[in-house]
Parts: sequence; C-alpha cells; structure tokens
Amino acid sequence: MTTEDIRFSDLGVPAPMAAVLAQQGKETAFPIQADTLPDSLKGKDVLGRGRTGSGKTIAFAIPLAARLAANPRQRRAGRPRALVLAPTRELATQIDATLAPLAKAMGLNTTTIFGGVGQGRQVDALRGGVDVVVACPGRLADLMQQGHVKLDAIEVTVLDEADHMADMGFLPGVTKIMQATPEQGQRLLFSATLDNGVDKLVKKFLHNPVMHSVDDETSPVEAMTHHLFEVADADAKKDLVRTLASGTGRRILFMRTKHHAKRLAKQLSSQGIPAVDLQGNLSQGARERNLAKFSSGEALVLVATDVAARGVHVDNVELVVHVDPPTEHKAYLHRSGRTARAGSSGDVVTVTMPAERRDVAQMMRAAAIKVTPQQVTANSPAVTTLVGEVAPVRHVEEQPVQQQRQRQPRAAESAGDGGGRRRGRGGRSGGAAQAPQAATAGSSSRSGGRRGGAAAGAGRGDAVSSTGRGASQGAGAGAGGQRRGGGSRRASNDGVRGGSAPVWSSDGGYAAGRGAGSESGSGARRGSRRASRPAGSAR
Repeated sequence: MTTEDIRFSDLGVPAPMAAVLAQQGKETAFPIQADTLPDSLKGKDVLGRGRTGSGKTIAFAIPLAARLAANPRQRRAGRPRALVLAPTRELATQIDATLAPLAKAMGLNTTTIFGGVGQGRQVDALRGGVDVVVACPGRLADLMQQGHVKLDAIEVTVLDEADHMADMGFLPGVTKIMQATPEQGQRLLFSATLDNGVDKLVKKFLHNPVMHSVDDETSPVEAMTHHLFEVADADAKKDLVRTLASGTGRRILFMRTKHHAKRLAKQLSSQGIPAVDLQGNLSQGARERNLAKFSSGEALVLVATDVAARGVHVDNVELVVHVDPPTEHKAYLHRSGRTARAGSSGDVVTVTMPAERRDVAQMMRAAAIKVTPQQVTANSPAVTTLVGEVAPVRHVEEQPVQQQRQRQPRAAESAGDGGGRRRGRGGRSGGAAQAPQAATAGSSSRSGGRRGGAAAGAGRGDAVSSTGRGASQGAGAGAGGQRRGGGSRRASNDGVRGGSAPVWSSDGGYAAGRGAGSESGSGARRGSRRASRPAGSAR
C-alpha cells in the first residue's frame, strides 16, 4: 500500500473527525500525517520534521482532539487542557481554522490568543472555559502573568514551526511556557529544521520522542518551478513586476520593507490590478480583511513583507514573486513555500538587477536551488508564457471631492443636533449651537482635525473618516470653521473641550461618546478623548 492509498480511517482516526475530513475532501493522508499519526494517537511524544505546507496541522490536530475526547472533563475557567504554540498571529488563526471543526466533532472548543488586538475577548473566552488554546508566546505569557490563564491542566502541548519561533527570538518565552505545563503531558514538536536552539527544546521537553522526518525546508518541491529573471534597470523591473502581477490566478509579491509593500499595492490597484498589502504597520483587523479579500479573489495580488511568509496559507497561490530578493536562504524558502502547497503546483520568480547578481547566486546555492538566470523584459516569451492569460483590468475610480460632498447622506441640521461629516486621519469633533438658525460649513484638510469658529452650547456630533479626503459640515453659532492639522485637539487659552463624537473608519468599527462644552473668542472646539479609536481603525 502506497502513502497515497492510506486513508485516515485506516490510521485509527476517530470516526467523527474522519467524517469532517471527508466532507472537506480529505480522505487520504499526506506523508507526514501517515507517518506520525500511529505514534501520536498512542500518546507518544513526536518530533515531526517537514517543510511548510506539508500537512502538519492535521497531523497534530487529530491526536490532540482524540486524547482530550477520550478523557472528557468539565471545562474550568482559565485552565485549558491543550496548548498549541505558533510564531505568528496569522499562523495561529489558520491553525484554529483547521483545528476547530475537528475539535467540535469531538465535543471540544478552541480559542486563539495573540497580540495586536485587545485582550478583552481572549480573557472572556478563558473565563468561560476552553479546551484548546492556540497561542502566540508573547500574549500568552502576558495573560499568564496577569493570572488569566494557568497551564497546570495541560495534557497535550504542540510547538508548531519551532524553527520560526527560534528565528524570531521566542525560545526563552517558549521555554518558560513549557515549564508551566505538566511534565507528564504529551508533547508534539513540528519543525522544518532543528537548528537555532530547537534541538535544545527537544532534549529538554520531549520524552523519548519518536522522530519522523518526511522532508526538511531545503528538500526540493517537485511541483514548484523556480525562475530567475534579471532586468537591466529599475524601470524595466517596474514593468516586469506589473506584468507578473497581471495574471488571472492568485499571486504573492514579496517586498523588503513595509513602505514599499504598501506603495506597490496602491500602484497596482491604480493600474487596474486589484491588490492588497500585508505588512507590519497594519492593524490586526486590517490584516484579516486584506487576507480575506485575497482568499476570496476580490484581490488577486497580495503584496507582502516577510510577515506573510510566516505561516500564511491561502489555497491555490500559483505564483510567488520575490520583487526584492531576500538576504538569506531561509527567507527565500519560507516565502516560496506560499505556493505549491499540499500537493498543488506553483512557480517562484526572483527578480534581480545586475548589482544583485552575486548575492542572489549565493542565496540560491544556500537554498539548494539550481536555476539558470534569464535576461528578460516584460514582453519576453519566458515572462508572458509564465503569466498566461491576463486578468481584465479593474479600475477603481476615485470620486472627485465635489462629488464626495454631494453624496454625503447628512448635511448640517438645526440647532441642538449638529451633524458633522469628516474624512481624514484626525481628531474627532462635533457639536451644536443654541442659536436655532445658525449653521456653518467647514472645509477639511487631508490630515483631519477641525478648527472652529466662536460658539457656545452643547450637543452631539457625528464624524466619519474613510479616505483621507472630503468635507465637513456642522451646525454652530458664529463664524464658519476651518479643519486643519494632524488630528490634534487644541483649545485656545479661553476655550474648554466639548462634546465627543461617534467615529467610524474605513477599517470598520465605531467609537462613541457625548459631552458638553463651551468656547469663546477664537477658541477651538474639540471632541472628548473618551471616544477612543476602534481597534480596527486605520493608522
């Protein structure tokens, strides 16, 4: 019987989980699953070596859920029974997406814990009782220190992509977390390599582990084809990148810096190629929305920094482009692993210029990749053949400022209830005047904020921020106002801060508050800071 013929039911996987996998079209096991499941289902500690995309998540999710279900216990607040540690929030989210249906089939629940978002919901989930926690080390350590979670009831601990955690400097934190788990618990560690201290974790925390090495990060992927395209100058590179981004399938373009990733995504979108960025300056909400757009096909191109190479999995990525070649071979392999995953095929292109020739050659040798450089332009047959069918251009036209003003659903209203609409990144302000007929119209600058005229009264304001441009309208008494500045709330010496306003941003979410205030002379009326920026707001 070949590996391709081994079904999950043949490996002793409990029927409820086998049924869930069958519904997902997964009836036969990948090599790392077929190799590790017989031992892990028996409760043995397992060390699995396999590159990203080889099917490791299912390989540890099944024995984890099976062990907890075999010994059912009442959930206790702040005391999970199983822990999965992952290096990035994206990987933690994707692990949970795979694990949760399997756990549910066995009567278990899961939650995720990671930074970049408020901890309130995570704390609430822990208090409500949870069986399995999928966590990043930093936030988990914080919640442990605050007393929200204890690991003394952990029966199974999984370290996923341990080599990535080592590369990111997480091993000291991981060590402390592991020390807080019961020594007799089952431990499963999955990693592409055992360098950078991963071997020390294995020796310290795994008990007589059974090692299964399907392949490591440098093993060749038969379904992955590598290309090395060299261009003459920066202009030729720009044209080539646009052509590579123009196909009909999903593709990921890797950049070295956050700024360049954001800029390239905007440039491609303005040229009719729907693209989103994924980089460290984005809030967690913005990351999730951009990944959702990429996964759904609303955006065909994801322009990313190396943050996306750490555990992001999107099905059917047909092309990875190293727009900026990485400086070391591990980054190349992690990035490239976003395509040709779980048996699918894919292509990897590295774009270079003459000055980078030597460094790229050294990196390729370290990665054990043999590829012949090709001198190309955007119209070279090697490029057009790789791109294949070009996706139809989809332009998103920006509305002129005047049209934006006309489309606003609310203008200034009568006294006592001022409606102010604003666009920008700035502060929040709004209010109404006591004079029933008085109204002012203010203008806005790109950066937000509002500098108002003299007024006295109390009321309510409504502010909206989205694109960084737009208009403001409000009700007030006295001379009209001008909005300017970088979103600060400054008052003149004789002014006092007034009412706050509900705020909505293009990244989603509301924050609201009310207040009353007055101002005189040339003082500026500003909203209360009690209306905080929503967690997913743009920055």
